[in-house]
Amino acid sequence: MNNTNTDVIQGTLDMLILKTLSLEPMHGFGIARRIEQTTQNVFKVNPGSLLTALQRLERNGWLDADWQVTENSRRAKVYRLTLRGKKQLQNEAADWQRRSAAIARLLKAEA
Repeated sequence: MNNTNTDVIQGTLDMLILKTLSLEPMHGFGIARRIEQTTQNVFKVNPGSLLTALQRLERNGWLDADWQVTENSRRAKVYRLTLRGKKQLQNEAADWQRRSAAIARLLKAEA
């Protein structure tokens, strides 16, 4: 039985979305799929959490969005990173590096 938790770590969803959109503009479903593919399904993105995060990021001025017609003729809101979003991504990535390095040091600690 595999009990591996694939939920996005609390507090990292914004960073994952910002990083994903730094590669190219995309709609919500594409963002979720890209995160899952890039992390080799280590992280699964809950659609409700994603929508809430996208709204918050747009409200903060880190994303811009407009409605477009997709390849399969559906309307979808396509998000793209703003300059403020790029700066926020840099800040969050630096913070993540600092925290993950601290955890790695703790895990290597010996008595």
